[in-house]
Amino acid sequence: MSAETSVFDRAFGAFLFDMDGTVLNSIAAAERIWSAWAVRHGVDVEAFLPTIHGARAIDTITRLDLPGVEAEAQAAFITAAEIDDVEGIVEIPGAAAFLNSLPAQRWAMVTSAPRDLALRRMAAAGITAPAVLITAEDVKAGKPDPAGYRLAAQRLGVEPGDCLIFEDAAVGIQAAEAAGAPLMIITTTHQHPLETAHATIASYDAIRVQVDGQGLLRLFES
Repeated sequence: MSAETSVFDRAFGAFLFDMDGTVLNSIAAAERIWSAWAVRHGVDVEAFLPTIHGARAIDTITRLDLPGVEAEAQAAFITAAEIDDVEGIVEIPGAAAFLNSLPAQRWAMVTSAPRDLALRRMAAAGITAPAVLITAEDVKAGKPDPAGYRLAAQRLGVEPGDCLIFEDAAVGIQAAEAAGAPLMIITTTHQHPLETAHATIASYDAIRVQVDGQGLLRLFES
């Protein structure tokens, strides 16, 4: 846990969660598929792989600006491959139990993955799909744009600033900050320590939630 304790000193209207790296670990599967794709397209794998996390496939491919590469078609290819390969996908420690402890209308997931892939990965990790799921198809601009988090808050009937966002990747953290929401950073999959002023946890076993008399969510350290 980081030094920041402000997220434990207030109530929230809802919790919003990123998916990959935040409630489940899909790094092995994603990097297998993206590595093979990069090799086929002459992209430096070692330099490229750190850029794939947290972003939509179409944004990742478009950013490369490779000649003769149709981003939409290649993103569809990547998605199909990722749906087929869920080997090694697991929950972040304690994530499933923590999500199951939340009232269904008080949380949402906001992922850069397409809907079919998101549902497939959640099923593989034993994560129950939320009532509100914002995916790549639901926004015109992916993270670090805050559109996904704003849409999730709107569908839950709360303001973004009244939500606590759980994130792990740089582009997602930027999206949450742009939405004006407090953050809890999940560090489980980080290979290097993250320097941040936001609260951090490595496992959901470190926190618990209570619903107060107004139906708001209050976070406590376990």
